[in-house]
Amino acid sequence: MNYEISLMTTMAISVLFALSLNLITGFCGQISLGHAAFLGIGAYLAAMLAKAGVPFLLTLPLAMLLAGAVGTVVGLTSLRVRADFLAITTMGVGFLFVGIIRQREWLGGELGIAGITGSNMSKLGYMLFTVLCAILVMALCIYLRRSWMGRVFNGIAEDEDTMRVLGINVPRYKLAAFAIGTALAGLTGALYAYHFQYIGPDSFGFVESITVLSMVVVGGIGSVAGVTVAAALLSALPAWFQFIGDYKLLVYGSLLFLMIRFVPDGMAGLVRRHLGKRRAEERGK
Repeated sequence: MNYEISLMTTMAISVLFALSLNLITGFCGQISLGHAAFLGIGAYLAAMLAKAGVPFLLTLPLAMLLAGAVGTVVGLTSLRVRADFLAITTMGVGFLFVGIIRQREWLGGELGIAGITGSNMSKLGYMLFTVLCAILVMALCIYLRRSWMGRVFNGIAEDEDTMRVLGINVPRYKLAAFAIGTALAGLTGALYAYHFQYIGPDSFGFVESITVLSMVVVGGIGSVAGVTVAAALLSALPAWFQFIGDYKLLVYGSLLFLMIRFVPDGMAGLVRRHLGKRRAEERGK
């Protein structure tokens, strides 16, 4: 039973992380290859606050604030770059974060930080709390998608220059997407730290950034439901098929390549096309 509870918690954390990236990449079209750095910021802050005896429920908003603030700074420095150059910039941020962590003994260095406790919840209670957070973030994403801000995000992703001509303050909305997405990644990092009770630099490197990007692409870039399902399934795969754990980067990288090459709109696109065909067939009858 403990194994199933732990797996459900891990799946909920993966859903949260994937949705945070989907808000940046899927909603607003900004490619981020260093998103794991913001997961790490939230995790390391939560770990240090937990060691200092700060209450669990206070560490979560603080982790969101710090990750969102750093994300805003990164967003400000990235406003003048697009597409491939933005991807390279965010990748550099990810490598910089890991490099700083490895060189700072007060952050645990290569050994990381162990013994992270303080949630005062049972495993079942923590799982339910994490699932609730994932549901709330899903609801937030759906609301944003249907709101005026979500329509502006979509317009920027489709044609940024046209949105500028229409008088939209594109940098402000791009910053907003980056700030919200990185803040949610910080929240996810805090939950990650309390769940696994250990964090290290290898947990927030380029591999994790590619993993979460694979979840977004497989689910369908911009689709809340698709990304949620894909994140849950892909995070459970190494538990269901243990051999995948040894080839995680190979498996996720291959999925990323195949989906981009053959099914660029992901699982959500496949479902939409299938439903469209069925409706067309029904109308034909």
